[in-house]
Amino acid sequence: MTAPVSAQGKVASVIAWSAAGLGALMVLGAAALWFHYGTTVFFETIAAGVSACF
Repeated sequence: MTAPVSAQGKVASVIAWSAAGLGALMVLGAAALWFHYGTTVFFETIAAGVSACF
């Protein structure tokens, strides 16, 4: 028999799965931008965003 999972364990699991899902959406979004705009524009956009942050 398995031990029952605590509420804290369930919350941690939900947070981990949510973070994984968000990460997957970000990767898919980046891939969609890459295919739509091409590598040059994609990298220029990322570089402009990074330079705007700093």
